[in-house]
Amino acid sequence: MGKHNEFGKLGEQKAVDFLTKNGYKIKYRNYRYLKAEVDIIAQKEGILAIIEVKSRSSDFLENIAETVNQKKIKLLVSAADFYVSENNLDGDVRFDIITILKKGKRFELEHLEDAFYYF
Repeated sequence: MGKHNEFGKLGEQKAVDFLTKNGYKIKYRNYRYLKAEVDIIAQKEGILAIIEVKSRSSDFLENIAETVNQKKIKLLVSAADFYVSENNLDGDVRFDIITILKKGKRFELEHLEDAFYYF
């Protein structure tokens, strides 16, 4: 596994740890549907959160959250729709982004709730 993949997995684990600590129940990790992959599906207080995790060692070129483009959003929405249908769920769905920025040996995590709207 390449170093960037290992760093991405570390970022996802840090996101899971953060979510769990903040009362979320992790429903699924790395959920795949067709060409889409959702990093984390979590639930808290009746809200299903579809979460994209972005890990970087530098934010020099662009804001990390801005790397989620329209194509990725469309894929996330289709995967979320299928997950909800497949599991016969009824309730609110929210799309979040968690950014992990490594600064030396420290990690800065930011949780952006309702990061984008899909309609």
